[in-house]
Amino acid sequence: MKTEQATEATAALGAWVSEVDVTAVPAAVLDRLALVLLDVVGVTAIGATLAEQRALVTAWRAPDGPSPLIGAGRLVSTDAAAWLNAMALVSLELDEGNKYAKGHPAAHGFPAVLALAAELDSTGADTAAALLAAYEVASRFGRATSLRAGAHPHGSWGVPGAAAGCARLLGLSPGATAAAIDTAAGMAIAGHFDSATQGNPVRNAWLGASAMSGLAAARMAAAGMARTTGTAALSLGTVLGSFDAAELTTELGTRWDIARGYFKRHASCSFTHPAADAVLELRSSGEFRADGITKIVVESHLLGAGLSGVGWSNRLSAMFSTPFVVATAALTGEVAPGSALDDPDVRALARRVRLVEAADLTARLPDERATRVQVCLDDGTTLTREVPNPVGDADHHPLTEPDVLGLLKTWLPQQPELVDRAAVLGHELPGLLRVGAALRELAGTDEKELN
Repeated sequence: MKTEQATEATAALGAWVSEVDVTAVPAAVLDRLALVLLDVVGVTAIGATLAEQRALVTAWRAPDGPSPLIGAGRLVSTDAAAWLNAMALVSLELDEGNKYAKGHPAAHGFPAVLALAAELDSTGADTAAALLAAYEVASRFGRATSLRAGAHPHGSWGVPGAAAGCARLLGLSPGATAAAIDTAAGMAIAGHFDSATQGNPVRNAWLGASAMSGLAAARMAAAGMARTTGTAALSLGTVLGSFDAAELTTELGTRWDIARGYFKRHASCSFTHPAADAVLELRSSGEFRADGITKIVVESHLLGAGLSGVGWSNRLSAMFSTPFVVATAALTGEVAPGSALDDPDVRALARRVRLVEAADLTARLPDERATRVQVCLDDGTTLTREVPNPVGDADHHPLTEPDVLGLLKTWLPQQPELVDRAAVLGHELPGLLRVGAALRELAGTDEKELN
């Protein structure tokens, strides 16, 4: 029965994806798509500057091809671009996310869609429709899936989004598109959350796998090798957790989840952001004294209460440590891609951060990811601040295009022109006759020099 419901819902999604028409999409949704695309391109380019990412590109030995390694100055094969861009996108925990999907819909689908669109030299309208399809399908699968305790959301429920976007670019029929989505739902990765807290970069590779699996599923459907059998009810709903197929079609075509996401201003897991925001608010008060802090108590919801580690060994594990994030924010006023990992003062303060779950905050999920912070000072003063969501959430101090542009240029000072190019592309995308040349420019070097 559950597979039958998943089959019907997936078929409805396939029909919707194959018919998405950007001329009928609300202008506000297209504006949000432009902003998400800007964020994806900019954050990917920042990730491409990391020494480990550059080393990975070298080790990959990708052949030349039609698709850009964003910000890395190379054109490579479609599959290599999809995988490597996806890893770069999530490597600094700066990528856009969605609290209702419980993860990162854009990161699951955009790298595959952009790489394939560059290969196909797709129209702007088809590319915009494919990106929207990738986001909305991934988000709906995220809503529908409740992962088992300990499972990380990367590479699991979002894979069908990548397949949906690629199927849309390939112009597949409704039935074939549904089969691509269904196939992708059977290619989920069972990643454990502790890989992130332990600093294992395999966590980033799960997004590369999502991009590649989405491409593979769409190609299987194009070849007539894919079927729609309600796979999600088994893979996501039995092996990895539980699955509510009704979420796949609720308000389909009228509710746009892409308009309900969040952008990041801290280089850390989103569960740590409200705590950092609260500390920064307190830091601006006249009573706050960084050198007088005796203890910081952070009350979080169930999802964020486990990020209590104080023994981070690299940037990834630090980004999943609330004590690191809170101590860094308190002492330096920011949590940036280049924030110091081995500052002895940060480590000392982090050991005085206590993270606990508060039942009343858990009860406010998913609409709010609230956090309360108490900073205790050596003169007996206790400073308290509660925030309902991270700054940058669509529901709480949303970031505008100038905000996102400012952050990206701060984090990527060596390539401001690439950030501007991405902003222009986002707005012009639906009207472009072909996107290949514009996408290849995102490699960060003049296309003529790359060929």
